[in-house]
Amino acid sequence: MTIERLHSGPRMSQAVIHNGLVYLASQIGAPGEDTAAQTRAVLDKIDALLAEAGTDKSHVLTATIWLADMSDFGAMNEIWDQWVGGANAPARATGEVKLATPDYRVEIIITAALP
Repeated sequence: MTIERLHSGPRMSQAVIHNGLVYLASQIGAPGEDTAAQTRAVLDKIDALLAEAGTDKSHVLTATIWLADMSDFGAMNEIWDQWVGGANAPARATGEVKLATPDYRVEIIITAALP
């Protein structure tokens, strides 16, 4: 079985494809933007990586969402719900964590299947 890595660096790859699955590194938005803008930016990055890997959001299996503050849960969910579109919702977990810098509000990790 082969392992394909996309956008690899010395520390990490942005995506790893193996055995019919696509594992994305956590994605973050631009520091300093509000939670909604960061969520949109993260989901745009996820869409692009999934497309490059040969899949799309309808094949997302799991999502782990980290918020810097759970008071942003509603703002993130509003954008998330638009992105999911009411169909093919993945298994999901959301929690509050201290992110890399205070400028980051949301971080999302995705695992998807290849079609």
